[in-house]
Amino acid sequence: MSDASLICSNLSFSWPDDTPVFTGLSFTVGAGRTGLVAPNGSGKSTLLKLIAGELRPATGSVSVGGTLGYLPQSLPLTGDLSVAEVLGVDAVIRALDAVESGDVAEDHFAVIGDDWDIEERTRAQLDRLGLEGLSLDRRIGTLSGGQVVSLGLAAQLLKRPDVLLLDEPTNNLDIDARRTLHDTLEAWNGALLLVSHDRALLDRMDRIAELHPDELRLYGGNFTAYEESVRAEQDVAEKNVRNAEQELKREKRELQQARERGAQESAGRAGQTHAARVGDAKARLDEAGRAVRDEQRITLDLPDTDVPAGRTVLLGERLQVRHTDREQFTAPGVDLTIRGPERIALTGPNGAGKSTLLRVINGDLPLDGGEIRRADGRIAYLSQRLDLLDLDRTVAENFAAFAPHRTEAERMNLLARFLFRGDRAHLPVGVLSGGERLRATLACVLCAEPAPQLLLLDEPTNNLDLVSADQLESALGSYRGAFVVVSHDERFLRRIGVDRWLRLADGQLVESGAPQT
Repeated sequence: MSDASLICSNLSFSWPDDTPVFTGLSFTVGAGRTGLVAPNGSGKSTLLKLIAGELRPATGSVSVGGTLGYLPQSLPLTGDLSVAEVLGVDAVIRALDAVESGDVAEDHFAVIGDDWDIEERTRAQLDRLGLEGLSLDRRIGTLSGGQVVSLGLAAQLLKRPDVLLLDEPTNNLDIDARRTLHDTLEAWNGALLLVSHDRALLDRMDRIAELHPDELRLYGGNFTAYEESVRAEQDVAEKNVRNAEQELKREKRELQQARERGAQESAGRAGQTHAARVGDAKARLDEAGRAVRDEQRITLDLPDTDVPAGRTVLLGERLQVRHTDREQFTAPGVDLTIRGPERIALTGPNGAGKSTLLRVINGDLPLDGGEIRRADGRIAYLSQRLDLLDLDRTVAENFAAFAPHRTEAERMNLLARFLFRGDRAHLPVGVLSGGERLRATLACVLCAEPAPQLLLLDEPTNNLDLVSADQLESALGSYRGAFVVVSHDERFLRRIGVDRWLRLADGQLVESGAPQT
């Protein structure tokens, strides 16, 4: 795979409303591991879709040296497909079964091709990704989100690709599955282009590519080295701004002094000279300012979400829920009490039932045993799919539906605090990036009438770039109610002030304490 490469030449792409995403973008990615970074909404996923052929550029071309594998950000979490169908091996397995039973029709051999060992390779690939014992007949709708991601990665690796595109591959993965993925990519010797918010994974990259509308800036080394380079650039840029500001002040002062001096004729000539120098100084200040990065943060005050320390927000006793193929919570059942503004992390292996428990708390799933009492009913649930908002309505229209009694000026001011300013507030939710959609959902939920006193978050850092993850942390820092968050991102959990750690495994929910660093 040493010759594996990806070449994009003069790519331009705009959305149907003519909003430009890329203009004349050209770059080459060779063998090795490349991490692609940029703020949400910059077009990282769009670029991968262009490379994979799911979108067509207005101009330019894409050239892939060898076979291409592509794992998109959005994978089906429900459905009736079998594991074999998702892996793309069902037709070959059927043909093999037919041949083994004595049917030697030519069509079967054409389907099999060189894949006589497909079952062994498939089983080995699933085992390597932590999916030991997973039946090829099992339906995808019975798998956890993390199992679906691992299955999607297995499907791509079975293609034996030369160039591999991965869009947020650690989404929904538990800690063990993340380590398995890290090891798998560590051994990768083709060309990898990765979009991820996982710092540990980005620190295993050979280089970092920073995406801009008209260029891809390459930084040698891993993500830590990239951050150090960016900080050094910022220090220089900020120093240049300070110097340019001082220069502009000096030129303005000298211009004013020239106007106050001497004869009218000489003052006029001096004034023209100094005016030109003031113009040059302004231009240098503008240029220096453009080099300074704008780090946007969410700053909020959410008093309506306040929960008194002694209030029982939720009381669940002996909770039992069963799926058709497995029992999520076994006897004697799960007990869960939430009091006051507790910040709870719900952890556990993929497939243990963490998402199911959140849906039970929210009232989306019926109980097969036990009972649950919810104080006030002021609960908001953000699922992995972020399906709370109307995709066809704008951010502002969705916000108005959640907060109908606020004035339009109040709503627009609050949306601006969630970084939806100007035209961004009037975009349909369906065209937003993953991070933007999460911000829009948080805005609607946290500012709703009435405001929630219990927030349920299922893998909220999925699809978020690192800046957006920081913004989520800021928003949750302003929230005064209780929350239960499912996440495998220990750094995120610590930064949002989790004060109670629960682990769900083998149908039992236990107090686990914070994991050791």
